[in-house]
Amino acid sequence: MLNILKKKAEGLKRKVILPESRDVRVLRAAEILYREKTALPVLIGNREEISSLADFAGTSIGSIETVDPLSCPYKEELAELYLSKRKTADRELACRILRKEIFFGGMMLASGRADAIVAGASATTANVVKAAAMTAGYAPGVSTPSSFFLVSMPGGRTLFFADCGINADPDPAQLAEIGVTTGRNFEKITGEKARIAFLSFSTMGSASHRLVEKVREAVRIARQKDKNLCMDGEFQADTALSRRVAGIKLKQGSPVAGNANVLIFPDLNSGNISYKIAEQLAGAFTLGPVLQGFSKPWGDVSRGAEAAHIAGVAAITCLMS
Repeated sequence: MLNILKKKAEGLKRKVILPESRDVRVLRAAEILYREKTALPVLIGNREEISSLADFAGTSIGSIETVDPLSCPYKEELAELYLSKRKTADRELACRILRKEIFFGGMMLASGRADAIVAGASATTANVVKAAAMTAGYAPGVSTPSSFFLVSMPGGRTLFFADCGINADPDPAQLAEIGVTTGRNFEKITGEKARIAFLSFSTMGSASHRLVEKVREAVRIARQKDKNLCMDGEFQADTALSRRVAGIKLKQGSPVAGNANVLIFPDLNSGNISYKIAEQLAGAFTLGPVLQGFSKPWGDVSRGAEAAHIAGVAAITCLMS
């Protein structure tokens, strides 16, 4: 699946910003993207310093584009745009903020000078989300930023898990928004029909609890938000993933039960634990978290990510643009 997605990204020739150029893994990821023609990487920082670090790390930036926030000819324009987006007149503060590579890269993206951005190798997820909110802002109709993981199982099955990185305990409206946003991104990235399962410890009323009611209400809200997406629940995980189990547990058929490819977890505990169990016990290959809900595509990677992982998230993020 990753190879398919990288091939799709290659045809788009998207420009992706990698702001954390002081990290050798990011430089190696830029080289991978450039060499494999997956995307056109842009490194933020002083070119001489970046080149020197790349040489020291045994890699090369070659003809990869670099942009220095201190000498960039359009830095004033970005500052003006930032002021207009934040509805403030504190120009000195804006200039100070835009000296930080991740914010400068975010404003490059917001101004249309790139198609996507990937950060997180050095910054925490909280800081990446903050930068995304302060530069790109939220997409129309979205109030809850979230994230998804692409989970590729050894047998070839590919799933999206959400939310596994941001929202600790979303309410029904937030959970519905996560489901709709993830389903739309699944279809945009893979080109396949999303079958979205909202997960719980109950299957269609088999248990009664306020946590089950939260998921049930989220399904109702999600269906109102987007009538074109295929969504169902509440489902236990086996009902969502196994046709045999779905046939036993459900009294009536469902286009999602047993065929789910997008799993929406009721809270961050269950989502984060599940994707890590899939990695460690099932040998799944995972990419993410990829941020969603912003007006422009932002990718977030783990601070322990390898260069190939960063390049993979970049490919997925480019497909969201």
